[in-house]
Amino acid sequence: MSDDADDPPADWRKWHERRVAAVAAPYGPLALIGTNWLADYPEGRIPAVPGRWRTTDAGVVLTAAAEDSVHLDGEPFTGDAVLAADEAPPARSRLSAGQTRLIVIRREGQWAVRVFDPDSEARRAFAGMEASPYDPAFRLPGQFCPYGQDRTVQVENADGRARGLGLGGELRFAFEGVEHTLQVAVGEEDGGLWVVFGDATGGRSSYRFRFLKPGIPAEEGRITVDFNRALLPPCAFADHFICPFPPPGNTLPFEVAAGERRLKGALADR
Repeated sequence: MSDDADDPPADWRKWHERRVAAVAAPYGPLALIGTNWLADYPEGRIPAVPGRWRTTDAGVVLTAAAEDSVHLDGEPFTGDAVLAADEAPPARSRLSAGQTRLIVIRREGQWAVRVFDPDSEARRAFAGMEASPYDPAFRLPGQFCPYGQDRTVQVENADGRARGLGLGGELRFAFEGVEHTLQVAVGEEDGGLWVVFGDATGGRSSYRFRFLKPGIPAEEGRITVDFNRALLPPCAFADHFICPFPPPGNTLPFEVAAGERRLKGALADR
């Protein structure tokens, strides 16, 4: 067991340092400079993105010529390649062009190409994140109550479009003697919970909404709800992310004065 297991504030500080490093990394969220939906480019040419792109039943087809200077799996590439959605981190993406990394994504049947550039304006302007010091009052015992079957609700996304958000159950906890409930998604790979929530600080002393990833429930659904580890969503760092807004009922009536709050400096008003 680590020395910090009995020192939650020290453990939190290390977690926060790792988060800042991940955000500021060359291909972290600050590096995203474009999410290009292929449906918006029927001719196949995306401005400032090399190659020609089209969708088929098999996936996305990239056609590249030598002058495009595209690399696929680390090797110079010309010709045609059929690409599925790339789940790897941008730093390990299959496609690159110079210092940029290209990621193919799919959302509700729609394909897009994301572009990450370590020389992005947002990354150069990054001055850190405001985060509240560890507060044990925001580390709460909770209970996960799964739905009988997954539900999907339509919620607005940061790009102004409504998309389906899959929900697998409810997270119940008490704060200052009052019971609260949040609808949560459940990770298909590991069963970890993911929450999109708002609170009374949203848009004031905190970003308008935040994420929370409490982890995997223990036996009988027991889980710790630790708002000290509330996360800024990716769209707080770059406008080209399509983060979902909180589903109905997921805006808490009290101030969650804990966790990541907002960006510092010139990016604070994102």
